[in-house]
Amino acid sequence: MGGEDKGLIPLAGRPMVEHVLQAVHPQVGSVVVSANRNRERYEALGYPVVADAVGEFWGPLAGVASAMRVARAPYLLTVPCDAPLVPGDLAAVLYRALRGEGADIAVAHDGERMQHAFALLSCRLLGDLWEYLAAGERKVQVWYARHRLVTADFSARAEVFANVNSPEERTAVERRLLGLSGPSG
Repeated sequence: MGGEDKGLIPLAGRPMVEHVLQAVHPQVGSVVVSANRNRERYEALGYPVVADAVGEFWGPLAGVASAMRVARAPYLLTVPCDAPLVPGDLAAVLYRALRGEGADIAVAHDGERMQHAFALLSCRLLGDLWEYLAAGERKVQVWYARHRLVTADFSARAEVFANVNSPEERTAVERRLLGLSGPSG
């Protein structure tokens, strides 16, 4: 998307991240936004904003670790800002899978692959995550594999994981949002 901060790209009349926040807020006790750029613009949305506490752009796990540091709950739900079709029961489905299997991490599965950014993680993993990052590791899948992981089946609704990485995808997701929320004009 041309290097733009994807969370702030307009989508159906609002920044993309607002669609994500609107879907996530009722599912959790509190929300924290992980952002390394445009902090003031994200803070204006009314939620605490945390930047990566380690490294410079160490990837998504650095954001997860930073959010875990400030989390006031035993679990952290992660959702990317460029996937605004978040299901209203994401947290509940992930939690049931996690608790049902006694896992530390629950990840959404769309029927074809794991959607690693849509996860529920035990905050007890923070120490191990810091060690993993300090060792120079960055791969989400490799870190997940070190822990008890369960997938939650979202194959009947795989379209909710559509993310926006191009103008064409933005148009397709925007049409979907407008169709779900009322007449598209």
